[in-house]
Amino acid sequence: MGLNIVLIEPEIPNNTGNIGRLSLASGSTLHLVKPFGFELSDSRVKRAGLDYWQHVDLQIYENTDAFFKKQADKKMAFFSSHGTKSVWDLEFEDGMFLIFGKESVGLSKEITSANSDKLYKIPIHSEHIRSLNLANAVSVVVYEGLRQLSLT
Repeated sequence: MGLNIVLIEPEIPNNTGNIGRLSLASGSTLHLVKPFGFELSDSRVKRAGLDYWQHVDLQIYENTDAFFKKQADKKMAFFSSHGTKSVWDLEFEDGMFLIFGKESVGLSKEITSANSDKLYKIPIHSEHIRSLNLANAVSVVVYEGLRQLSLT
């Protein structure tokens, strides 16, 4: 079944293109929640995803309400630099939804407050860095999930 990567209101086309390629490489489904900070037809999305973009299992939602309504019964984990639990403590499940916010501000307070029990962070070992690039963060989380699932 694989994992589900969810980008809520992504802003940077190159990140989304790279995450599209990651989705395909990892056997994951990519869920994009509008509004976007770019057009999906943007050449930067295509360039970052190379010629793989057409093969990505992609679902698009008009807004966060539409996404959460459609996927309400699914197992979800939310990622934020404000999380109190480490990604290393998350027990991944096949089909799990991995929720990431927009590059400039992350997930909204509304989403993090409503899901504080499912809010995780990637450990960062320098006080000089606030967060990782979105594409890098998604890669870390997805491959930790795949590692765990391969052990079961």
